[in-house]
Formats: sequence, C-alpha cells, structure tokens
Amino acid sequence: MPYYVYMILCEGNSFYTGYTKNLDSRIRLHKNGKGARYTKMHKPKKLVHVEEFHSRAEAMKREKKIKKLNHRQKRELIKIRIRATQHTRKRKACYDSEQM
Repeated sequence: MPYYVYMILCEGNSFYTGYTKNLDSRIRLHKNGKGARYTKMHKPKKLVHVEEFHSRAEAMKREKKIKKLNHRQKRELIKIRIRATQHTRKRKACYDSEQM
C-alpha cells in the first residue's frame, strides 16, 4: 500500500504538510478538526498537492524536505505539479482522439 505526502492550503494562506497511508481518511480528519493541532487552529481550505511513495521512509524524507521550503517555494511546487498534470491530460486527450 502506498504512502502519500500532501499539502493543504489553510485559512490565512498557510500550508500544512503531512504524510499518510490513507489520504481520504486523513483529509477528513483535518476537515473535522482532528487531523493535527495546526489544522485545528488554521482551518483547512483545500488539498493542493499530493505525491505518492512506495515506502514510509521515502514519504517521511519528502515531507521533511517540503516542510523546509519557504512559502514561495511551496507555491512554486504546487504550480509545477499543476502544469505537469495539465500537460499529461492534454497528451492523453491527443492520444485518445488518435485512437478513434
């Protein structure tokens, strides 16, 4: 079962970063004020970034690296991920239309 590193945009435009095995359950806990002390005080607005890893050790290392980034660097990481996702969707759409 994979591990996930995630970032949540919170009220006040701050970010919370964590890792988990069950992303859906963990996000629900944060939204209900039971996920972490930080998200209890800084209400989560939305999930903005997710990365998947094969092991807990890999996820923990990545979480630690992301937590060391400043706010601007975290925003850049999110932008890069969004661009990559959009590019992948466009390529898939082109491939799908060629198959018809």
